[in-house]
Amino acid sequence: MAYQTITAAPITPTIGAEINGIDLSRPLSSVQLDDLNQAIADHQVIFFRDQTLDPASLKRVGQYFGELQAHALKGLPDHPEVRKLHADETSKHVAGEEWHTDMSCLSVPPMGSILYMHTLPPMGGDTIFASMYAAYDALSPGMKAHLETLTATHDGALAFGRFDPTGKYPTAVHPVIRTHPVTGKKVLFVNRGFTSHINDVSREESNALLQYLYLHAENAYFQMRFRWTPGAVAFWDNRCTQHLAIWDYYPHVRSGFRVQVEGQADAYTIAA
Repeated sequence: MAYQTITAAPITPTIGAEINGIDLSRPLSSVQLDDLNQAIADHQVIFFRDQTLDPASLKRVGQYFGELQAHALKGLPDHPEVRKLHADETSKHVAGEEWHTDMSCLSVPPMGSILYMHTLPPMGGDTIFASMYAAYDALSPGMKAHLETLTATHDGALAFGRFDPTGKYPTAVHPVIRTHPVTGKKVLFVNRGFTSHINDVSREESNALLQYLYLHAENAYFQMRFRWTPGAVAFWDNRCTQHLAIWDYYPHVRSGFRVQVEGQADAYTIAA
């Protein structure tokens, strides 16, 4: 891909690229922003090494791409749009330890998420990303046609209830197959973390179909694995990816900050 201000080194033929030639701690020019928007459209998730950010500067980076979305779980006192991700020897659960698409329980899920990691375990703590373009493309024609007729309910309690069982979490209904608003490509849009059931069939059929789709979406051929280093940043397009945080580093510390960029309602948004 041709960019004016950056280079992008693809990680797999399907998904992911490392970006070089940019310092996210400095203001971004309009040309740099155009390049980054094109890179995220081209690669679905992009990565940056050796960045120096704090909550305020991470928030500034996120705001180049849209309004920031407060998370269902509490943000930082001084920066409510910034969520601290931290795991140590006291953790009983960690964020993202199941395959998911961020906040698909909202009627308009976030366009993307930007995660900066400053403290990492001596080994482990990788994140795996999967392309839902590839997952859709690999379905049979008959299955694609069937799924196009279906919607699914996404429930925030499935993902966040273990952190706070007393919390009140959003639910939303989305088509099982969506069309990406920028690329025009079709996407499989169900995930283990948030999808509770398919609405248009019996619960038994829903359970069986979802289990098939989850296993299908988690095919290794659709994936890439990112090994974090201190100061690394990941920016993923939430509309066409799923991801999984590997919690294989207990009792070591893994810590960073994340922002979510608001999505926009489109033809596939179902009114609540």
